[in-house]
Amino acid sequence: METDTDNKAAAGGRESETSAANKRGSLDMDANGRKDENLVKISEGIDMKKQHQRQTETLLGRLHLQEKLQQKLSPADFLKVGPPVKQEKDVSEEDVAFTFLQRLMMLDYRARYIPLRQDSPEVSDSTPVREIVSVDTDDDDFDAFCSTNDDFDQSNLQTHVHPMDVQMAVFHCSDSFFKQNMITKLSQCQYALPLLVSDPVTMDIECPLWTFKQIRKTWKMSEMKDDSNVVTMKSMPLCKAETPMVSFIRLGLPSLSKSQLMNTLINDRHNTFFHRNCPGSTKSRHLMDGVAEIAWYCPAGKPNDAFTDCIAFCNLHGDALSFEKQREILTDKSSVNVVLVPTMNDKSSAVISALYKCAKPLICLIADSDGGGIQMKKGKYKMGLNNRSQSEVSEELRKIIGKILSGSHSLFQLESMNKVCGIKVDEEDSVCQKGKSAAMKVMGLLQGIEVSKIKDTYLPCQGQLWKEWSKIHKELYRLKGNIEDDKVQKQQKLMEKRQEQVKVSLSEPIKLFIESLSTLLGKEKDYFLKWTAILIDALSTDDLSSILQDYDTKWAEVLALKKKHDKTELLKAKQTKLDEISTKLQSATFGLEHIFREMGQIYEAHESLQKPTKGGPTDWSKYPELAAELMISGHPMELMDGDAGHVPLTWISRLLEEVIKKLGDKRVFVLSVLGIQSSGKSTMLNAMFGLQFAVSAGRCTKGAFMQLVEVSEEMKRDFKFDYILVVDTEGLRALELEGNATLHHDNELATFVVGLGNMTLINIFGENPAEMQDVLQIVVQAFMRMKKIKLSPSCVFVHQNVTDIGAAEKNMDGKRRLQEKLDDMAKLAAKEEGCDAECFSDVIAFDVQKDVKYFAQLWEGSPPMAPPNPGYSESVQELKTIIMSKAKECAGIPLSQFRSKIQDLWQALMNEQFVFSFKNTLEIAVYRKLEVEYGNWTWKLRSNMLTIENELHTEIQNRKRDTVELTYLQQKLKITYEEIKKEITKYFDDRDKDMLVQWRGRFEEKIKDFRDELVKGVKRKLDEVIQQKKACKKLDDKKTEFENNLLQKSKELAHKLKDQAKNEQELEKQFNSVWMGLVRQLTADTKPIEDINYDQDQLTVLQDLGFEWSLVNDCKTSGDFKSMSQVGDYAHYVSLTTKIKNFFMGPFQDKEQPLIRSLIDTVEKQTINQIKQRPVASKGYSLTYLQEVANNVKEKVTEFESKKKYSLKKEFTVDLSLYLFDRAWTWLSQSHKEFKMNNDAHSYVDSKKMQYYRVFQNFCKGSSSAVVLGELICDKLKSAVLEAVSNKVAKDLTDIMKSSFPAFNGNKSNLEKHMLKSLAKKGDFNSFITYIQQPRIQTETYIKEKVQKFISTKEGKENGMNILRKNLDDIKNLVSLDLYNATEKVKTNGGDPDMWMEEFVGLLQAKLTFNTICCQNFSDLNSFDFLKEEIEKGLESIVTELSRLSLDKMDKSWMKPDQILIDQLCNCCWVKCPFCAAVCINTLEDHSPDKHKVTFHRPAGITGFYWKGTKDLDIDFCTTSVASTNSFYPSHDSTVSIPYKEYHKGGEKYASWEITPDESKLAYWKWFVCTFQKQLEDHYNMKFQGLGNIPSGWKNHTKLEAINSLD
Repeated sequence: METDTDNKAAAGGRESETSAANKRGSLDMDANGRKDENLVKISEGIDMKKQHQRQTETLLGRLHLQEKLQQKLSPADFLKVGPPVKQEKDVSEEDVAFTFLQRLMMLDYRARYIPLRQDSPEVSDSTPVREIVSVDTDDDDFDAFCSTNDDFDQSNLQTHVHPMDVQMAVFHCSDSFFKQNMITKLSQCQYALPLLVSDPVTMDIECPLWTFKQIRKTWKMSEMKDDSNVVTMKSMPLCKAETPMVSFIRLGLPSLSKSQLMNTLINDRHNTFFHRNCPGSTKSRHLMDGVAEIAWYCPAGKPNDAFTDCIAFCNLHGDALSFEKQREILTDKSSVNVVLVPTMNDKSSAVISALYKCAKPLICLIADSDGGGIQMKKGKYKMGLNNRSQSEVSEELRKIIGKILSGSHSLFQLESMNKVCGIKVDEEDSVCQKGKSAAMKVMGLLQGIEVSKIKDTYLPCQGQLWKEWSKIHKELYRLKGNIEDDKVQKQQKLMEKRQEQVKVSLSEPIKLFIESLSTLLGKEKDYFLKWTAILIDALSTDDLSSILQDYDTKWAEVLALKKKHDKTELLKAKQTKLDEISTKLQSATFGLEHIFREMGQIYEAHESLQKPTKGGPTDWSKYPELAAELMISGHPMELMDGDAGHVPLTWISRLLEEVIKKLGDKRVFVLSVLGIQSSGKSTMLNAMFGLQFAVSAGRCTKGAFMQLVEVSEEMKRDFKFDYILVVDTEGLRALELEGNATLHHDNELATFVVGLGNMTLINIFGENPAEMQDVLQIVVQAFMRMKKIKLSPSCVFVHQNVTDIGAAEKNMDGKRRLQEKLDDMAKLAAKEEGCDAECFSDVIAFDVQKDVKYFAQLWEGSPPMAPPNPGYSESVQELKTIIMSKAKECAGIPLSQFRSKIQDLWQALMNEQFVFSFKNTLEIAVYRKLEVEYGNWTWKLRSNMLTIENELHTEIQNRKRDTVELTYLQQKLKITYEEIKKEITKYFDDRDKDMLVQWRGRFEEKIKDFRDELVKGVKRKLDEVIQQKKACKKLDDKKTEFENNLLQKSKELAHKLKDQAKNEQELEKQFNSVWMGLVRQLTADTKPIEDINYDQDQLTVLQDLGFEWSLVNDCKTSGDFKSMSQVGDYAHYVSLTTKIKNFFMGPFQDKEQPLIRSLIDTVEKQTINQIKQRPVASKGYSLTYLQEVANNVKEKVTEFESKKKYSLKKEFTVDLSLYLFDRAWTWLSQSHKEFKMNNDAHSYVDSKKMQYYRVFQNFCKGSSSAVVLGELICDKLKSAVLEAVSNKVAKDLTDIMKSSFPAFNGNKSNLEKHMLKSLAKKGDFNSFITYIQQPRIQTETYIKEKVQKFISTKEGKENGMNILRKNLDDIKNLVSLDLYNATEKVKTNGGDPDMWMEEFVGLLQAKLTFNTICCQNFSDLNSFDFLKEEIEKGLESIVTELSRLSLDKMDKSWMKPDQILIDQLCNCCWVKCPFCAAVCINTLEDHSPDKHKVTFHRPAGITGFYWKGTKDLDIDFCTTSVASTNSFYPSHDSTVSIPYKEYHKGGEKYASWEITPDESKLAYWKWFVCTFQKQLEDHYNMKFQGLGNIPSGWKNHTKLEAINSLD
């Protein structure tokens, strides 16, 4: 980059010398002269240093980098998604540094040539054009025209910043890690790299050796052996490479550009070294003088290579005379020195003379001299440059250098710069050294062992053991034979593998690595990791190079044979050899990721065996935290192990948990990337996001890696997520995985990453349609699967390495072909996945115009010397814009959801039937929460409706209402319903709205339906109460008349007998005679309602149907009918003809048992519903109800038999009828009791006798009317208060239980879980059987038991008593208020007792059921205050008495807590699993289109299933069966079996279920089978034997384990 700046610099040098001479002249040349001279030099140096610092500050100020000189730029600043890179024609000075960096990171070599915008007039690209306006003559004008411009003052003109000053300014303002990234990118852009740099502040010379550490070069060396040209490939870290070095220096100011000359030697199409003729070059440059830059020429092994081996070229910028130290270092380290001089003069000759005398070869280029190259003596050449073209010079120079280097020469290695005296090497920094020494300690333990054996020796957990574990784990989804036993054995083997891993884990290097990772902090840790990676890379370099060369050779041979369609043994042998090399390649591939993989395996092994944690820096439980810190700081983490083809779920899950702990549950946009092996995906991602994915260093990314990229603050405003999480995959169709496994592996990988991504980037390389087809097939199938499991990622296709990217027509044609291919693939995939799709856009939202991006070729020319194509970085930028614009529309997902998605997808992938085995855990969790909320909403509605019902019930009883309209009930419920609608809206618009949206419409509809059903149900009940009230109106009227007569007669009789008030016997005798007369009068035309003779009625009904009395009596006496629905074996009910008995017994056993049980269940359900429709409470019990039941049973049994080859014995019909009579009895008896109480005059008078005898006694004793009426009122009040309080207490207690009982305050699956726990604790086999055969009945029993238990516990009693007392106080206060108001009103208006009674009862009936009392016998009542006091006294004693009542005595309420809870909790889905009869756990009764699900399936044998033609009970779980190779017959008459894995093809009964393979070791049902084995065998008359043998592992489960396994 020798511009005229060099002149300026050199001139500067000369000026300083002159001024120094003058100064020296003015000094006395005495003995102190030399000393003074030195002082002058020092002071000059100080001045120059200060001037340099000032200029540096000015430069950094112009570039807006002044702060960054202290607070350095770091990789974190650029590992962010920021705004798009500025692509304007010119950029302002303040933006130029960051634009340079952004473009450099995207591999755009034009980053150096960013045109600057002229923001101010004094900043100029070049000298401005002046206008001189003059009035002189023409001659004067011409003189002026011919004169020079020297008189123009340029001192104030500031030119724009030199491009290399931008590069060096950024370099100085970066920390060592960012410098390393920057230098790596410069190297990829084929630019020269700084080797010696002056510190801008201290002016010390520094060698940035550290920055070279990541660079790796590959080249092909040609040499002649036995008359043939042999090409050897070499690939190694640059620091380790030992190559010749050719140094170029200039002395003085030659007219020729040295840098430009060097470029023609290395790559004449690319400016490796910046020179004066490059765009943007200016005269002023500040930071480049004295910088030595180095670049390597790497041959491609082709005849047109400039040199046959790798050579380093070093270029010292500026006049070497001014930079003595740098000059000495370079000339010392070089293999060849090239010196460029304008002409031979005194100043340069001293330097040249020294070099001439030195042993190193020297080439002296003299600008002003003519003539070609002359060898003066061995190794010493001189060459004139005058009047010669550059190509001619470079060609001759190339030959001379080639000739010199063909002989013996010294070699240069970058690492040798460590030993150079007088310069600072950045690696020597103490923090760097600390990191290095820690890494060296780890690597020291790996020395002296073959690389391919390192992993087996020191990383044993991830090798064979992990691969075997993965293989066994996959086999859990391919079970065979006795599958439960197979499953137990495999699970045992998995544990054994884990034990082996624990045994061999924590080798010394790993211990040391983890200790350093735990104890080193900040930059030390960063250095440690970098050093470890660098040292590992260096370790495997040589081995990998030779293995890859072998692989290439063998692969070429195999391909050649394949082309010839050669199927001979030779091909087989060569392929075997290829496989061996491939295995060796895998073993020799060793990187930092393998150490992290080992950490993951150590963690998984210890975690699965629940090993105790030890504490200290190597404690295994801390590994995820260490890895999380690395992931947050930008390290890629392995998601799927490519070698084992498995995802370490425990490790990944815990790692992400730790990331969440540190960052919070941030939202991430997941970008998945798929593409063929070696299709440049990682390169593209690294360029796009500044990532660190491993790019082929003789190896390709294997497996899937994830990396977090933060969204910058300025971008967050436009996006709904905080990070982009990039998932990069091992290439599809990887050579290492050649063979049968490839396609399956590819499908697995594609499905996995497509499922994870919010967007998938599909990377297609080249234009080979066959290769494209394979990838597209895999990708389309993956998208098809996503559609079926309701995941909808978007996609973008990237077409890399397209030759003619500009041809729009060609691209249109390409897009059309791609669209056609995708449509074809979609049809194919649809057929395979069993769904409809005519084109690709049926599968996924896709627009071929917008979602396909064509990429230019990566290299501009032929590697290894070709720079990246600028079009490539433009493509990267455009693609990034497309991605970000699509991402804008997506909210991403929280990390916690990403975590569970990984598990769901992987577990489904383990199973061959991916779509049917995919279980979206998160979706399930969100749905379960929604069910709980739904339960709360419905409960609020029910609770409110109970209050409304209670009020209306009181009104009906008081005859204040004789109709209830639906609209009225809806109106009463409206406020609560509207509140709930608001809650629903809020809930669905909340956090998980993206997932909830699919259920929104359905649940809004369900709440409306629930409201409507609730209202209809309450109307039905209240209509019944109205009917009852109407039915007993006649009796009620009679009762009123009866009570009036009784009062009158009592009063008259008492008047007669008042003298005998003390003769108790006489009083009673007289009262009884009056009582009997009145009773006869009241009951004259009514017969007493009899109690039900249920036993006799049952016998009568069955005899009438034609069954013998003895048979019916025997069946009834035995009592077996009571457990009919739970019988295990129905064979004793079956009647088989002798002819077919032998033939038919086997099949009957297999197929018919469940059908008979189903018949019983169906008839029971119908009967109970039918009975409950009968008006027993309003019209009483009738024998016809039982006749209906018995007739229905007989009909159904006959219908059942008509379809069978056997008949059922009479005992079956009799037992079934008796069973149903028994089930109906509770309801019938209660309803009849209610009818009798309301309608039987005889019962009524019996209940009133004692009350009226007391009234009679009071009259006899001369009590006043106030006292007698007061007592009568209090008698009525007592029962009214008791009823009201009972209802209130029942409702409030229910509220408490609903909200505080864990079993009652969740969803159906929660209730199920608590019930199973309760069954286990109780340990009663019969309850278990009821649960298994009739889950609803057992659930109702459980609710009743829980309620009863609560009421009888101390807590329940206390709660009950508190509620009771509170409600009693409330009612007492209300009654007292009504008393006061009625009394005051009557007193004010001067009313009589009738008025008082009417007023009081009117007020009271709003709260209580209360009938009026006729006051004609109390007309003498004169003090209403006294009456009020009497009633208040009575009320006080009522409250006192009732407050002592126990809760179980409060049977007056028509509200029953257990029934309310049963109505609330049992109104759900009761469909049974077609295999194991476990009940669906959905809280909604009709939850279509969602399939039926069960949390815990169970062994089919516990429901009586057994193996066809045997007596062996089936012990298989259906969740295990669907992971096996076994088959089943979908119905009793099927002739074709269906594989369990395709159970959904068995018909609607099966297709409506979602049964996913489950490898969990659910202990509950295993414990149950082992505990109740004998009872189950007796119950079903079968055995757990043969095919149903219980695996030994099951017997180890304890009851506690069983209970805990339900959580």
